[in-house]
Amino acid sequence: MGTRKHDVVVRKLPAAFSEKQGRIFLCEIQRSVDFDRPRMVLDCSDVEYLDKSAIFLMLCCLEEAIKRHGDVRLAALCARARTSLEMMGVNRLFEIYDTTSEAVKGFHQFPVGSTLQAPLPAYSAQGSEDAA
Repeated sequence: MGTRKHDVVVRKLPAAFSEKQGRIFLCEIQRSVDFDRPRMVLDCSDVEYLDKSAIFLMLCCLEEAIKRHGDVRLAALCARARTSLEMMGVNRLFEIYDTTSEAVKGFHQFPVGSTLQAPLPAYSAQGSEDAA
């Protein structure tokens, strides 16, 4: 398994697919994230509706990324597809962006609420007794 640090893999989720096409898509995903900390965006711009098999495929993609300490983000979901994710309770597992470019940029930004802090100075038990 190789290491890539800054690549974001973008894959377009098919509008509709058979079970066989879903397996082929997943095999392609597995090959494209076969490195440490993969970052993937699933472009859902062609998807009008997410059925159970499509949601399962998305979860499989997420599982493959998580196995390698990575993440999957969703982009360009229509309102109907978002509703499908919400009804299944899956929307909480993904960060969802309006566009693919926003999702890719999201990987290059710090998470909301994170801060860069300088390390705290070393604590010396002896020094605290002298100050008292």
